[in-house]
Amino acid sequence: MGKTSKDDKPRATDPLINKKARFNFELFDTFEAGIVLTGSEVKSLREKKGNLTDCFAKIRNGEVFLENFQIPPYKDGGYANHPEIRSRKLLLKAKEIIKIDRAMKEKGLVLIGTRCYFKNNRLVKIEVALAKPKKLFDKRDDIQKKEAKIEIERAVKERLRR
Repeated sequence: MGKTSKDDKPRATDPLINKKARFNFELFDTFEAGIVLTGSEVKSLREKKGNLTDCFAKIRNGEVFLENFQIPPYKDGGYANHPEIRSRKLLLKAKEIIKIDRAMKEKGLVLIGTRCYFKNNRLVKIEVALAKPKKLFDKRDDIQKKEAKIEIERAVKERLRR
């Protein structure tokens, strides 16, 4: 049986994931934050359009803003469409903002976006993580571990075929 056209469409609950985050950064604490968006931005995200690859967060005047989160303009937006890249305010509790700010100043960590998803098919949420940039040799270690794991899986699969 083949896939129906219903199965091919991306669901609104499927998250946008920053795949490079785990490769380029060592992630520590994660936080779930709401985000302030316009209507056309939400409609674009429902179509699974968006890019978290280079996004990061800054704290300004006790508020957290997400930078470089790319949401392309909604195709049927008309004159009320939004700019693709702009600062978007994250909604976090005051205690969480203080904790993040302290970690960023004392430990030299950065705040990056890792996932964007719809909660209860209604609210747009961003998962942000405190992270430390990896060195080049750390990335090489990750690549070697990944290749070794693939090699082991191939060997096991070949062994089971016999």
